[in-house]
Amino acid sequence: MHVGMCSIFQNPNNAVSDQLVYSNEVQLAELAEPLGFQSIWTVEHHFTNYTMCPDPMQFLTYMAAKTKIIKLGSMVVVLPWHDPIRIAEQISMLDTLSNGRLILGLGRGAGRVEFDAFRQDMKDSRERFIESAECVLDGLENGVCEYKGKFVTQPKAAIRPLPSASFKGRTYAAAVSPESIEIMAKLRIGLLVIPQKPWEQVEKEIENYNKTYKKLNSEDPPAPLLAGWTICHKDKNTARKLAEKYIGGYWQTVLDHYNFNTNHLKNQKGYEYYGKFAENMKKTGVSGAIEFFMGLQTWGTPEQCLHQIEKNCSRIGAEAYIGVFSFAGMPFEIAQANIQLFATEVLPKLKAISITGNIDWAA
Repeated sequence: MHVGMCSIFQNPNNAVSDQLVYSNEVQLAELAEPLGFQSIWTVEHHFTNYTMCPDPMQFLTYMAAKTKIIKLGSMVVVLPWHDPIRIAEQISMLDTLSNGRLILGLGRGAGRVEFDAFRQDMKDSRERFIESAECVLDGLENGVCEYKGKFVTQPKAAIRPLPSASFKGRTYAAAVSPESIEIMAKLRIGLLVIPQKPWEQVEKEIENYNKTYKKLNSEDPPAPLLAGWTICHKDKNTARKLAEKYIGGYWQTVLDHYNFNTNHLKNQKGYEYYGKFAENMKKTGVSGAIEFFMGLQTWGTPEQCLHQIEKNCSRIGAEAYIGVFSFAGMPFEIAQANIQLFATEVLPKLKAISITGNIDWAA
């Protein structure tokens, strides 16, 4: 199994300087390769302290220069917020500089604060994503971007440096809504699963994706990737307390950023699924929603973490686990101990798990 780590750069309540957040997160990311992780990932968000990485390609380029063999993953590049040909150039340049180490993750975004500041209407995001993805992915395969759509119009232009290898089999998308599942299958994009809904529902959606992908493309789909907010501690009671504080605290930052606990997405075109979050939280309350989110993530002793990852990966046929080890204002010392214990006692056992070989970019 492939195992990676993800840096998300949170600064809840602006408790410390953004500079200190970056210093700490970069230190942890620089530990990834020596500790045996096989990939480094980051996310894209803008304008708030929820996560402060507005340019995944820039951070990953920095990490490319700091490392030798580790893969570099975007979780995700939000296509509607970018000029497609510019992001295609950035992708090709990073892949060239890193000698083909990029794993490309794409998404369409769900934060109103971000869409508003980018002067975009959320109702257009799905169409923008599809057009942008077609333009970018075709360009990366052919070395030329050319597209005429409702939102994306790109005259023929070469991507330089030219992509040196195909991105087929190493392109993924974070898909939450059922409608997005079919879109990704049509685009031949693999799925990055970020747990936030019942596993039974995720299993059904993965099954539907697999069937749709095979029907449309006459080939097996890429195995999904699984991300998880991770707390690893030798004492199970301490692990529980840390999970309540930090995994629970992370979910609160999600609610604050996306306002999932309000009805603002209920009637928003293209985001009807997200509107159901508010309805569910009325039943459970915020505390119930936090407890539910904790139940989807990875926390406990090393043995408990290993069991949980194996169980969740087997549910959906995932062949990679991407752990997030620092979040919700976690002090650097705790984050460092967290990732080091995981790397020492969980990581080697995960890497030893036999998989089908459906991931061809595994280090």
